[in-house]
Amino acid sequence: MIKEVLVMLFAYLLGSIPFALLVVKLVKGVDIREYGSGNVGATNAFRILGLGLGISVALLDIGKGFIAVAVARHFFADQPLLLLIAGLLSIAGHNWPIFLKFKGGKGVATSVGVLISLSPKTILFAFFIWMIVILTTQYVSLASIIAAIVIPILMYLFGQETIFIILAVLIAIFVIYRHQSNIKRLLAGTENKVSLNKRAND
Repeated sequence: MIKEVLVMLFAYLLGSIPFALLVVKLVKGVDIREYGSGNVGATNAFRILGLGLGISVALLDIGKGFIAVAVARHFFADQPLLLLIAGLLSIAGHNWPIFLKFKGGKGVATSVGVLISLSPKTILFAFFIWMIVILTTQYVSLASIIAAIVIPILMYLFGQETIFIILAVLIAIFVIYRHQSNIKRLLAGTENKVSLNKRAND
């Protein structure tokens, strides 16, 4: 029981590391929460740092989810429920980090890391859908929401284990819940767009 608790605590604490805040602080010397959308995530880091470093932040956030599940699999390879819990805790850590008074990002990149470790083929297809939506609309939030909804459908079509499909559904709910303000702005036509060839002015 102690091993399970320690691995789950590790997953949450790893997810809680605010890489966007740390990288922006290191490179620009500013607090990411005071710029752009104020969100502690890769999209806002991209607005401040540009595409290259924004991708770096995204990869670090993806790594949190991937490593959390990989560590859980190392100890509990035959217990998929524990892999699911570790993945959810890493996402919860990103969304509600103990290091930032439980005010974090929206969990998209960390969710991607969790799902890559469980079904890389699904994420590859979802990534293409995500990119198509961004290239046609320039809305990262819309792309993330659509990809989150599509992932459990793809997992079902690819014959993934039911418990992993359930995890994908829970992640989709997480993502949609964390994007409530974005959904309101999308409906109002006031959501911020991103450009892949230049930094956003905000």
